[in-house]
Amino acid sequence: MRNAGEAKVTYKRVMLKISGEALMGDQGYGLHPPTVQRIAEEVKSVHDLGVEICMVIGGGNIFRGLAGAAQGMERTTADYMGMLATVMNALGMQAALESLGVFTRVISAIPMDQVCEPYIRRRAVRHLEKKRVVIFAAGTGNPYFTTDTAATLRANEMACEAIFKGTKVDGVYDKDPKKHADAKRYDIVTFDEVLQKHLGVMDASAIALARDNDLPIIVFSLDEPGGFRGILAGEGTYTRVQG
Repeated sequence: MRNAGEAKVTYKRVMLKISGEALMGDQGYGLHPPTVQRIAEEVKSVHDLGVEICMVIGGGNIFRGLAGAAQGMERTTADYMGMLATVMNALGMQAALESLGVFTRVISAIPMDQVCEPYIRRRAVRHLEKKRVVIFAAGTGNPYFTTDTAATLRANEMACEAIFKGTKVDGVYDKDPKKHADAKRYDIVTFDEVLQKHLGVMDASAIALARDNDLPIIVFSLDEPGGFRGILAGEGTYTRVQG
């Protein structure tokens, strides 16, 4: 188990950012319970290594603020609706993790005491120290900020050592690999290259926040079984975004 031991040393605390769409499975909308359970099992496998895990889950499988705004809804209202969608996803993931015996806390930037805890930084850190998975919901609590930015903000506040961005592809490519057979994957790419080449890892404010705080982003495929744990053990295919 040398690799597992190295994983513990390499990353003590990480942020896992996944999109709401990742929870849909093959459905076009909502939560697909078997897919949520599969991702929960991936998280548990990393948690079992002794790694402290924060999570941020998007809400695009239920409601996307930008899409609502594009259809004539006031942007602020649409964004708040999107934040509430992330709370639903967080509660679904919490239920899946706790069914596997992983103690989990959902912490919302918008207080809703009956269903989850309000965001208090020191309390969140204490949950991590007690080896609970912490899922940060409701984004930053402010409109006009994405869950990518929320994940980067919380990762910095929690002193995470890296952000793991789970996507549909196994890294960052110079163009869409689903449309272009000659697309090339980067092993390492800089924050400035991501911004200059519009590589679409995260939105610009999230990338800038990660760059300014020297917080690496590791982009990997969430569809590859064991991928999250494998990368922590020094294996697998991924792209590292760094300064």
